[in-house]
Amino acid sequence: MNEKLGISQETFAFFLPIISLFGSTVILLLVVLVLNSLASRFIRRTVDSSELRRKWLVQTRNGIILIFILGLILIWGEELRTLALSVVAIAVAFVVATKELILCVTGSLLKTGAGSFDIGDRIQIRDFRGDVIDQTLLATTILEVGPGKLTHQRTGRMAVIPNALFVSEPVINESYTRQYVLHVFTVPFKRTDKWQAAQQALLVAASKHCLPYLENARLYMQRLSDERGLDASSVDPRVTIQVPTAAEIHLVVRFPVRASQRSYIEQLILSEVFTEDYSGKGKSTDEEEAEKEEN
Repeated sequence: MNEKLGISQETFAFFLPIISLFGSTVILLLVVLVLNSLASRFIRRTVDSSELRRKWLVQTRNGIILIFILGLILIWGEELRTLALSVVAIAVAFVVATKELILCVTGSLLKTGAGSFDIGDRIQIRDFRGDVIDQTLLATTILEVGPGKLTHQRTGRMAVIPNALFVSEPVINESYTRQYVLHVFTVPFKRTDKWQAAQQALLVAASKHCLPYLENARLYMQRLSDERGLDASSVDPRVTIQVPTAAEIHLVVRFPVRASQRSYIEQLILSEVFTEDYSGKGKSTDEEEAEKEEN
């Protein structure tokens, strides 16, 4: 008969389980309908109270629906399990294939929620450092500043950073205080150099170039500290000493400056200070003058 209908044995064997499942489902549906009809008729005939009759009808209907659902699960359980495994496998494959994209979107949500930086801020993440010029859901674009971490001039190169980095890497925002920043740079000397004279000269030069806007910077920092509940930082120029090795002295210069003029003011200070020669045997200018007077 199968040959007359043009159905091969393999095709019939393939569709037989499906036909059996649908047949079982139809039988279950007929049994449930008959059972619901008999139960409803029995309740209407035996229960006199309308309120109680309505209550029993609703409860019976819900119970029969539950039996129908359980029957479907028993009939289609194996197929549902196979389908669930297939869906899970597809979901896992999708996550693995799009892991980087998901991390980029997550990183975008993270930096936006944390308020890490805005357009125009100077940031550093890993070896990337520059001014933010664009942000999208997948990447952040910066104009590179360098070379290194101590210079403040643009290199002319653009870097596109995937937002996935913001999930696992810390971000340094060099423009956190916006209009005015406390700029720091280090000048190394040998112990035998005239670093005391250089220290005084650096302090004088920094104070001179900061004087026109020093009070405005102090008021700005005070207002910013009040808004964010922080202790106000001193904005007065200062030169501190570090001793990284026994043979070296590092002078750390810190001064307030407009965010856009960090490199410019730093170069002015260095150019002014190093018109003098500070190499020597560690004697300051005052000591040399005292020796000359004695001689």
